[in-house]
Amino acid sequence: MNPNQVLTVERKSKYNVKISSDTSQTCSISGICSLPSGHVIVADFCNKKIKLLDQNYNVSSHCDVADNPYDICPITSSEVAVTLGNTGVQFMSVSNGQLVKGRKLQLPALGIAHHKGALYITSGQALYYYTLTGALVKMLYEDKSDKNRVSRCAVSPTGDRIYVTNYNQHKLLTLATDGTLLSTYTDPELNKPTGLHVTPIGQVTVVGFQSYTVIQMDREGRTKLATLASQKEGLSLPVSVCYNSNSHQIIVGMQDSNKIIVMKLK
Repeated sequence: MNPNQVLTVERKSKYNVKISSDTSQTCSISGICSLPSGHVIVADFCNKKIKLLDQNYNVSSHCDVADNPYDICPITSSEVAVTLGNTGVQFMSVSNGQLVKGRKLQLPALGIAHHKGALYITSGQALYYYTLTGALVKMLYEDKSDKNRVSRCAVSPTGDRIYVTNYNQHKLLTLATDGTLLSTYTDPELNKPTGLHVTPIGQVTVVGFQSYTVIQMDREGRTKLATLASQKEGLSLPVSVCYNSNSHQIIVGMQDSNKIIVMKLK
């Protein structure tokens, strides 16, 4: 269980996630998460839809949401939470192979991560810790110098580190659970970082929106271990990334693209 074990890509494939009821000409997959069942759920920002993908990455169900979805994270083995900007956080579950809407929290939210009953939510300028009922526990980190400096977040499996992307300053921040800043990382291959994900053993992956990259960082958030994908593999404006434990694959969602990129790992 080594969080600094380097991920090695064996092959890459593309899958189309556009469906006939989409109102936008192109999809923008702003968030991705996978479930133990093998299902993958994607947030389509442009079409205001949440889409359920089967094990072959075909869209098998979808739900319209009230606003453009930004991010998505698993809550239980069958439930996810979706952020809808100022509209709130929409909970959804998979039941009998279909997406079903659940409760909703009325709080502004862009990025979201969950760890053992704690919801970590970003607003663009701050990182907050909420309970699953929506009660604010604490503001952990704040940067009000610009609108998009606390973009997305992810939590280590042990819960002792929170990783945050600072989009406007091209940084990856690593925080302790009390909000203390542990490290700041910048790299030419991390231009406008957006989505990020931590695998079950603690491997950290981050996408660079304008560098067209997916990179792997060490657990401390101080060193780049590998570049997993770049523009030469067809990556264009990546926004979201997720690890699928069932298939040992990295999934990348892109802006203004009807396809997701799936990278099979060795």
